[in-house]
Amino acid sequence: MTPEVSPPAPQPLWFILLLALAAAGGAVAYVPFLTVLLPVRIADLTGSDDIAALSYATFAGAIVASFANIGFGWLSDRSGSRPGWIAAGLLLSSALLVAVRYADSVTGLIVVIMAWQLCLNMMLGPLAAWAGDCVPDEQKGLLGGLFAFAPALGALSAALVTTPGFAGDDARLVVVAMLVVAMVAPVLIVGRGHELPRLMQPTAPIAGEPVEPWRSRSAVARMWLARLLVQIAEAALFAFLLFWLRSLAPGYGGNDAARLFSSVLVVAVPLALVAGRWSDRVRRPMLPLAVSAGTSAAGLAMMALAPSLEFAIAGYMLFGVASMLFLALHSSQTLRVLPRPQTRGRDLGLFNLTNTVPSMIIPWLTLSLVPLFGFAGLFWVLAALCALASLLVAAIARPI
Repeated sequence: MTPEVSPPAPQPLWFILLLALAAAGGAVAYVPFLTVLLPVRIADLTGSDDIAALSYATFAGAIVASFANIGFGWLSDRSGSRPGWIAAGLLLSSALLVAVRYADSVTGLIVVIMAWQLCLNMMLGPLAAWAGDCVPDEQKGLLGGLFAFAPALGALSAALVTTPGFAGDDARLVVVAMLVVAMVAPVLIVGRGHELPRLMQPTAPIAGEPVEPWRSRSAVARMWLARLLVQIAEAALFAFLLFWLRSLAPGYGGNDAARLFSSVLVVAVPLALVAGRWSDRVRRPMLPLAVSAGTSAAGLAMMALAPSLEFAIAGYMLFGVASMLFLALHSSQTLRVLPRPQTRGRDLGLFNLTNTVPSMIIPWLTLSLVPLFGFAGLFWVLAALCALASLLVAAIARPI
């Protein structure tokens, strides 16, 4: 009789919570800065809302971030120790964030931002790979659900540091840096040694031996493309949501849009946690991804057909909640499909391109469609992209 093999012991909940807190710390590092503090700093330097300067700064930073995430992920693969890279990136990026206040020209500011993006991704790339070294497949749904807190905490930190009377412009940078250190440092201090050997064992394809379907090259390609498609839709809505709502109701203000986005977060975060936990229990990791991508497409279709502001807002709520759920759960389930632990950091860096490439696609896509077909034409195209993403992840076999 073959002895029954007991399932491996799961990671303690406190450790997964600290990993999720560190991931949220990454969001706190860039959301307040890129959305609020950087535009304010550029306005201080130029004396106006210089859109061109802001575009140059964000574009240069995005290029550096793309290559740095791949590079430091690869270096953490080669070194065999990720916490050291995370700690170095945390300290250097925090110092450079504070140094932004000393930049006295737009050119100097762009140089500091590029250096900051380099060091920030020294932290973010190895951090994502470290989660893959530590969290077993049986808990990846839970991890993905907890990842949904990252954008919420990023938005909350932006609201906190910009509260009137809370801190001056320079002090806000210090506050953000302190928040990031407080969120990332705990897992580095008490979480070392939680790597699971079975998740780090080098693998290589063996001739004639079948590859697990959810770790095949086609599964990896589908997961990459599906995230890119949903990210394009999400980035387009992030950039043009207010303009579209004002086209339906000219009096719709920025504060109204902020409240709408907050409502999406309130609904999406607990729903992602429930869906991720459910996918762990029933061992259907791809089903929530397929359903949420398909629901995103339905929300975009509602927006394209919206006869009124209320209907439009309902469509956006459906899209916003579903797309946020997809992106949070996708981040953890990507760790499941990557086939080679010895290149996990590099491969996650390649997946990170799905976060930066959309910013290069959206302007072209919008200028091509909106002048000719209006926002409805744009939403129909985005709905088709999300529907395709749903089909791509649905085609990945579930593990047994």
